[in-house]
Amino acid sequence: MNISLQTIYQDKIIPDLKQRFQYKNSHEIPKLVKITINRGLGEANQNPKALENSINEFKMITGQKPIITKSKKAIAGFKIRENMPVGVTVNLRKQKMYDFLNKLINLSLPRIRDFRGISKNHFDGRGNYNLGVREQLIFPEIEYDQIDKIRGIDITIVTTAKTDEESFALLQGFGMPFETE
Repeated sequence: MNISLQTIYQDKIIPDLKQRFQYKNSHEIPKLVKITINRGLGEANQNPKALENSINEFKMITGQKPIITKSKKAIAGFKIRENMPVGVTVNLRKQKMYDFLNKLINLSLPRIRDFRGISKNHFDGRGNYNLGVREQLIFPEIEYDQIDKIRGIDITIVTTAKTDEESFALLQGFGMPFETE
């Protein structure tokens, strides 16, 4: 029987964090706000198929249609004009966020070659965690025959934690596989 991450958060993580950090108010306890997944596509202006493929991959991975990010200004050195598509992004909240995190922790990260855990150094100082994935093939929905090129994905886990230590304890409670020294 698979227990959802929301029930794990309610039953185990909240009491553990409350006892560990001595919170006086229940609203101080860190929680997940959203997970942002994005990909920059520098080649989208020369290869419109790359944008279409990225949109389809993000739909399969997250179950949600991504937003196409566009350039704010023209940069001649990069052959980019204003309002050109330069990437795709998805914000996951509530149940889809917990489902994606569960899939990331239990299915996708263990599929990385020579995986020894994710780094503890990718916290931003405000309790958020950033993770870069080099290839989209770690997600079980993506089939090798369907992709045209291996592209990376950036994943940001946004929490209400004030410090990196609180955020680390929260993500560790969810079962995030951090590397051991």
